[in-house]
Amino acid sequence: MIMERGKPLLSPVDPTFIWFSLFLTLILNMLIGLGNYFWTPDLLAMSLVFWSVHQPRRVGIGAAFVFGLLMDVHESALLGQNALAYTLLCFGAISIHRRLLWFPVHQQSIQVLPLFALAALTEWITRSFVGQALFNWGLLLAPLIQAVLWPVLSTLLLIPQRRDRSSVLNRTL
Repeated sequence: MIMERGKPLLSPVDPTFIWFSLFLTLILNMLIGLGNYFWTPDLLAMSLVFWSVHQPRRVGIGAAFVFGLLMDVHESALLGQNALAYTLLCFGAISIHRRLLWFPVHQQSIQVLPLFALAALTEWITRSFVGQALFNWGLLLAPLIQAVLWPVLSTLLLIPQRRDRSSVLNRTL
């Protein structure tokens, strides 16, 4: 990718930070999911998309499947429901990751909104096959909230990669 003028270079990401952030969002998802409201954002899905876009070789479809199975077990849901949704979500994120990185963060949120909506509809369709879900237009509220939270999550997850300005200005070539 061609760097814009004035945009700082990012340091390489530490793999332990990637997996720590994924497990932290898994725990937060489990805690937030206790209320079981349809509008709660799926933080794990957001972080899976973020790392699939920024580090597609480290976090991919296999990681999404495993985290989806963990969420299925936690929610006592149909086994594979979240795994299928997260797998499709990461596949979509990996397929658009080069194009997505060209846009500023607030425009990226518009581009990941269809991915989040696809994941929500996939979960609803798998639940409706076994007769557990009725369609509610409120189900599409969670992807909207996730898209609004995308710039916040992106900023938080990129903080460890930002270089210190003073070290860049004082270094020798």
